[in-house]
Amino acid sequence: MILQAKHLSKSYAPKGRNKIEILRGISLSVQENEILTIVGASGSGKTTLLNVLSTLDTADDGNIFYHNKPIFSSGKQLLKPAELATFRNKHIGFVFQFHHLLTDFNAIENVAMPKFIATGNFKEAKQDAEKLLVMVGLKERMQHFPSELSGGEQQRVAVARSLINSPSIIFADEPSGNLDSKNSDKLYELISDLSRSHKTTFIIVTHNNRYAALSDRCLQMNDGILNDVAPTL
Repeated sequence: MILQAKHLSKSYAPKGRNKIEILRGISLSVQENEILTIVGASGSGKTTLLNVLSTLDTADDGNIFYHNKPIFSSGKQLLKPAELATFRNKHIGFVFQFHHLLTDFNAIENVAMPKFIATGNFKEAKQDAEKLLVMVGLKERMQHFPSELSGGEQQRVAVARSLINSPSIIFADEPSGNLDSKNSDKLYELISDLSRSHKTTFIIVTHNNRYAALSDRCLQMNDGILNDVAPTL
């Protein structure tokens, strides 16, 4: 088991309004090399859950374990800020709806950057970035800047970047949200292939139920609660 969450709860209290419960005692376990999809309507709490599980945000209560090591407990991160940053860079990858590529860097530099930050060795980082860009089908686009790439190509660069430090788990928040159906299908097929070849766990948040069929397991978020659903095309 790579990730375990127990009784996560989180709420917001907008000024002048009643408290809104976003996560309601959520518990889940994620196995190594699993592709888990979390579906649900906008506002159901799925992105908040993803942010909490990935340590980008904190819950009000509950516990989170990575490889049985406690990371979060009873409303508190158990790692110091510097330790948490190191933990994320080493163990966790991210793919977002908006790819967040650095506009002044070409594709290979964007992919290499997290490893260069982690190791200080740009030559090694660039070599690994080249291999990943070939793997995601961008061999001929390595020197291109984000503005010179299509939306689908930019998201492939983002996926390659998420893999550069060989994380054990990758969180993807609506990764195909800005892509047409053809490029969305290609992206999800790529994620499936990479999960198998790199033995990487993916947790994917999406509002599109269709992609549940490409995952090993699908959970549906409704009003801050998770339920199992059958994957269907």
